Amino acid sequence: MSSEPDNVATATAGAMQLFLECCYAAELQALAHAPDNDNDDGDGDDSGHRALHVDFGRLLEFNVDLAQALLDNPTDHLPLFDTALRSALRKLGPPPSHRAAAAAAAAAAVAASAAAASAAAASATVHVGGLPHHPQLRRSRVPLAADVGRLLAVTGTVIRTGVRKLMDTQRIYVCARCRGRFAVGADPEQFNLIPRPTRCLAPGSGEPCASTAFSAADGGGGGARCTDYQEIKLQEAVGGTLALGSIPRAIAVVLRGALVDRAASGDCVVVTGTLVRRWRAPAAGSRPDISLALLATSIGPAAEASTRAAAGAGAGAGAGAGPGPDGDSDGHGHGHGHDHDHRRAFGAFWRRHAAAPIAARDAIVASMCPQVHGLHRVKLAALLVLIGGVARADASGLRVRGEGHMLLVGDPGTAKSQLLRYAARLAPRAVLTTGVGSTSAGLTVAAVRDGAEWQLEAGALVLADRGVCCIDEFGDIRAAEKGTVLEAMEQQSISVAKAGIVCRLNARCSVLAAMNPRGKYDPAAPLAINTALSSPLLSRFDLILVLVDAPDPCWDARVADFVLASSRPPSAASAASAASAAASAGHGAWPFARLQAYIAHVKAALHPVSTAASERVLAAYYQLQRRRDPANASRTTVRLLESLIRLAQAHARLMFRDRVLVEDAVAAVILMEASMHSASLLPSASLASASVLRSPPPADPQAQHQSLQNLVLQSLNLNN
Repeated sequence: MSSEPDNVATATAGAMQLFLECCYAAELQALAHAPDNDNDDGDGDDSGHRALHVDFGRLLEFNVDLAQALLDNPTDHLPLFDTALRSALRKLGPPPSHRAAAAAAAAAAVAASAAAASAAAASATVHVGGLPHHPQLRRSRVPLAADVGRLLAVTGTVIRTGVRKLMDTQRIYVCARCRGRFAVGADPEQFNLIPRPTRCLAPGSGEPCASTAFSAADGGGGGARCTDYQEIKLQEAVGGTLALGSIPRAIAVVLRGALVDRAASGDCVVVTGTLVRRWRAPAAGSRPDISLALLATSIGPAAEASTRAAAGAGAGAGAGAGPGPDGDSDGHGHGHGHDHDHRRAFGAFWRRHAAAPIAARDAIVASMCPQVHGLHRVKLAALLVLIGGVARADASGLRVRGEGHMLLVGDPGTAKSQLLRYAARLAPRAVLTTGVGSTSAGLTVAAVRDGAEWQLEAGALVLADRGVCCIDEFGDIRAAEKGTVLEAMEQQSISVAKAGIVCRLNARCSVLAAMNPRGKYDPAAPLAINTALSSPLLSRFDLILVLVDAPDPCWDARVADFVLASSRPPSAASAASAASAAASAGHGAWPFARLQAYIAHVKAALHPVSTAASERVLAAYYQLQRRRDPANASRTTVRLLESLIRLAQAHARLMFRDRVLVEDAVAAVILMEASMHSASLLPSASLASASVLRSPPPADPQAQHQSLQNLVLQSLNLNN
């Protein structure tokens, strides 16, 4: 009765082997002739993992029925894929060096070489990835019970990683009556429990054996197979897909073999695998606890895909380039087409405004948080932090960060939280938290106990890796975590030595923080006293902007008009805002989707390099600060020069350039002067920190920037 299913399985494995031999011939040769791993001694421990990565799109093009069968029933077909791979490797035989040695050696050497090749092939597995971009196959939310048994690709953030273990996948039992030997595999639905057999499964030609007494072969070790094993927890991406008030869900992901240690806490990954139910044996009188888990067959980074998706979502919304239906790159090169479209569309915008590039820049700045009136320099600084500079590393591996940090210190009601929330929406990957509203891991990382194990749970800075971490109420950060925040902001990593776990986690993110001053802000007191933050922590911020809300009748009247216009009916409000924008800048503000696409594009495509003239400006300003401000040592360290370089590079990116010009260096100096409120060097009231809050878009941006540039160069004795 079982011959027909066996024939179907054999035919399916044969079709899969044909696919591998036709589409992955070179990869099979490399896999078969790879040098043997020293840890792979042929006893069934496949620590020397051999894996072949198969793209589902190629399988779909080769055999539609086979691809559909894999989607419908991955539990049965993925093992057949492994069988097909091992058969194909055995067909290729041992490496040429082994064959040459076998020809010259005795017959025993021939047998040993063949046995080694067979053992290497027996541990090979297939990793299937690259599922098509279809809502039924690719998910940004945790799957539900209706998806059990399906092959899915889930995108999320790794929030917890377990330790690497060794798991038994197969055990050999011996029948006490017929002395037959048979294998029993681990059940992933029972947390990889190997159940004790209840009947004899040994192959035989006569009557089936009715014995119920079995013993593990060789005391439990003979014939057993084991593999590396790890569990991680994957959480839904917080930004973009979750509604306000929703709590992100998480799901356990099981990694085996070569997939172990492929992801760390804070990584944004795409996991392809089979959704299964899991339960443990219930105690008497209690109901079983059933949960969902994903048995991974492929795992890879999703950071670049999410960045391209953010760019592809809105580049055509005002740039004249409409993205295709694929959105982000699907592994077949569609993402590169969007990159070319974005560069062409944004390049056309800057060519139209070549005569007045600063006016075009201010139009982009005006699109940043348009519901807030004024704060022109604050919005420009926030955009530069989101874009960031260019990270670099020397030959010794020392890395200098390109991510910038900014701190807003201001009175209540100065739109600090609004700017943080808007920046979190603009960034392709962002985490928004507060100094007192974090999880048990806080802003860094914590070791939590999960049953008998300790696991690492990522905090906000780790979850925002390669993104932006927006921290409100930064002054209320817990004192115990301030030391770790120092490391995360400068070294872009977090060192962990907790519960026997010693490691380092990446925290390569920009920090955009906001806080209220301690009491009423005193301009005569140092910044460390007004903020109650230590000098080492303050020195890690590239920009610190102070927003003092002092009474000003003219400014208060303009703010009142803006707020009242925003409260009018939509038609009237939109007309008033459009008239205001046209009157103030002469350029239309960008839609949100276009601004988001522009930030993602310039950050990924442009890597500006410094010019000799721009370096002279930055060096002269740094040296002048060192000479004239010995009392403010926390703000005039070498980090000041690195901050100036990052700001100039970010401004060049904002201006859609691949070279840092004098104009970009002067813009960095102007922003730094607004930040160095207690050490302002340039004799201009327009650069003082008191005007940061009341900085509307200039009527003639090009002329004003040119006058400020002449003033900066004159103050630095760089008129020539």
